[in-house]
Amino acid sequence: MRTWKYGDDINTDMLFPGKYTYTCSTPDEIMPHLLEDLDPSFAGNVKEGDIIFAGANFGCGSSREQPVLGLRSADVAAVVAKSFARIFYRAAINQGLLLIECPAAVDAYRKGDAVELDLVAGQIRVGGQEFSFPSLPPEILAIRDAGGLLEYTREKLAQRSGT
Repeated sequence: MRTWKYGDDINTDMLFPGKYTYTCSTPDEIMPHLLEDLDPSFAGNVKEGDIIFAGANFGCGSSREQPVLGLRSADVAAVVAKSFARIFYRAAINQGLLLIECPAAVDAYRKGDAVELDLVAGQIRVGGQEFSFPSLPPEILAIRDAGGLLEYTREKLAQRSGT
């Protein structure tokens, strides 16, 4: 697992440039452009299980789905930030992207620190220090595990109908 760290007010255009909004809609089209204006090395180097640390107001800006879909498709394990823009937070739930609000962990993180997440206990370990965050509701974890709200809903409907 690798970690990436960014500052405050990382907006959706920094996560996925708006100029591609109407030409890129699938994960394969979105992935090469993830963070290209903020960190050109990200798209080519992000690996499954990587964690992003960021400052306050992560995901501010427009309500486009591509930034969240791209991060989810890159199999980013979590974004740990001081705070998230409300509309980005909701989009992340819908797509099954895990967001953790833990300002102390963001402040403590230094490049190269080992990072461990315990979602059930609501703990993040950064460089040997432990920080708590509110335990995530089982429903949020189930949506993430299903791959997003649409898949979660399909599973629930299938269970109810017995198929």
